[in-house]
Amino acid sequence: MDTQNPSVRPHAQPRGAGRNHPSRSARTNTHPGGGIAHDNSRHTTRFTVIGNHLAQHPELSGLAIGLAVHIQSLPTGARADIKTLAARFPEGPTRIAAALRELETHGYLRRTRERTENGRIVTRTVSCNQPGRHGDAVDELKPPARRAAEQRREPPRRALPAVPKPAYASPALLQTAIDVLSGLRREDPRLLLSAADAEHLAPGVAAWLERDLTPTAVRHALASDLPPEPLRRPAAFLAHRLTAQLPPLPPYRAPEQPPSVRHPLRNCDSCDRAFRGPDPGICRVCAQVGGLSGIHGAAEAVPAR
Repeated sequence: MDTQNPSVRPHAQPRGAGRNHPSRSARTNTHPGGGIAHDNSRHTTRFTVIGNHLAQHPELSGLAIGLAVHIQSLPTGARADIKTLAARFPEGPTRIAAALRELETHGYLRRTRERTENGRIVTRTVSCNQPGRHGDAVDELKPPARRAAEQRREPPRRALPAVPKPAYASPALLQTAIDVLSGLRREDPRLLLSAADAEHLAPGVAAWLERDLTPTAVRHALASDLPPEPLRRPAAFLAHRLTAQLPPLPPYRAPEQPPSVRHPLRNCDSCDRAFRGPDPGICRVCAQVGGLSGIHGAAEAVPAR
C-alpha cells in the first residue's frame, strides 16, 4: 500500500551533529508586524542579570542606565568613582557626575563619606540592583573588619565651650591669635589643634591680646602648668582656660571705646584754639578756667581730648 495516512504525525527526527539544543543555539524571533527582532544566545559565563525596571526606566537617561549596568557588572571592591568612570568612558566627568546623581535619586546608587581608622575620608559606593528591596541586607555583606571599626566609632563630638570675644576684632588681630594657637603644639604636643578648633578659640585669644598681652605671654599662659594626664579634648581645655583666666582690661582703656578712636579737630568757641572732642564747644583749658578768653596758664600744657 503506497498511500500514506495524512493524519499520522511524522516521526521525531534524530538530532544531527550540527544542530544544537534551542536553549543553547542562536534563535531569531521575528514579528510579522515589523519592529525589533532578537538574536539571542544563552550566556553561561561572564554575564550580569539586569532588571527591566532599570533597562526600560522611563526617567533615567541612557547614560545613567548604561553606567548602572556597568557598575552592577563590576566585582566587589572595584572603583566606581567619577575619575575612574571618566577614564573608562568618553562622556567626561561632568556628564558622568550628573548620571550618577540620577542613579542616586532613583535609588540605584548610594554614596556615603566615611572616615577610616587612620583619619582619611573615603567614599563608600553601594550599587542596588533592585531599589527598595533588601535594604538591610547590605550590612550583612560588610567585612568583619569594617563592622568592628564601626562599632568602635566614637559618638558625635560635643560642642566646644564658648570663649571671650574681643571688643574690636580685626583680621590682623584674629590672624595673630591663630598664630598663637598654632604655636602651642611646640610648647606641648598635646595641644595640637585642628583648623576648626583654632577658628573657634581665636576670638578668645584676641580678647587676651586686646588687653595689652604679647603673643608670647598669651602662649605661655595657655601652655604652662598643664595637667600630667592626657588631654582628651585640648580645645575644650583651652576654651576653659581662656575664659577662667581672662585678664582685666587696662585701667586706661574703657571696653566700649577702642584706643584708636580720635575725635575730629574743632575750634574752641572761647579762645578759638583747636582741640579734639566729640562735640563742638569750648576746649578743656577754657572749661577749667571758666571760659575766660585768653587765660591759658600752666593748664594749657594738658592736651584736650
